[in-house]
Amino acid sequence: MKRLASEAVILMAGSGSRLRSSGENSRKPLVALAGRPLISYTFDALAKAGIERIHAVVGFESDALRAAIEPLIPAGIKFSWIDNPNWQKQNGISVLAAATHVGAPFLLTMGDHIFEESILDLMLRNADLDELNLAVDRKVDRIFDLDDAMKVQTRGDRIVEIGKNLTNYDAIDTGLFLCPQAIFDYLSKAKRDGDCHLADGVRLMAADGKAGAIDIGNAWWQDVDSAEMLEHARKLIATQARSSSAKAGPAAEKNSKG
Repeated sequence: MKRLASEAVILMAGSGSRLRSSGENSRKPLVALAGRPLISYTFDALAKAGIERIHAVVGFESDALRAAIEPLIPAGIKFSWIDNPNWQKQNGISVLAAATHVGAPFLLTMGDHIFEESILDLMLRNADLDELNLAVDRKVDRIFDLDDAMKVQTRGDRIVEIGKNLTNYDAIDTGLFLCPQAIFDYLSKAKRDGDCHLADGVRLMAADGKAGAIDIGNAWWQDVDSAEMLEHARKLIATQARSSSAKAGPAAEKNSKG
């Protein structure tokens, strides 16, 4: 029986400049969705998936972010903060900041993404723990702000290429990964002038046949990188809440009748 991941890394080191420029004062992990901070949804999903330890990579205004997030950490979860002094660089540097803190395999996600909890179960059931696994969305025609999305070209369940400017692609990167220890070696190789994007490491692993794609099917997710994306995420949460209430209604009525 393959061993499931027990640790997760969440990247939240950036300043969220696009969202802040629109007048949103809260840091991205703390923006309100249905009355709750965005990051609380991620914490709940990870805890329900059996994650025992969460590492948060921080940088911009890290002291204030820590103070706001610590009350939101689920009971029973071991939590650690990882400082990225080079937070102005691309997100590959934030991943590398976790290299000496996390054991493999580990889940990797973004502090400004929200996703349906079922995606985590799908990842943990189907991942190959010896390679990089990326949850991809093949519902390309339903992607909000497709121009901004990280695009993925696949061949079956293998990743062939990844990049925002791809013209030939059939899936979108959801920002949820299950990573082997080798991701750190590939990111180190990908660095140019001391900087690299996570996608650069994925691209190198794909070239070596070590990157797989896991299709999320009908599940939903959303990157919250702008005011428009935030509003769309709020609509997704509201729709899910209505759906959950509708499903619970008949069951509650049946139980009340004995």
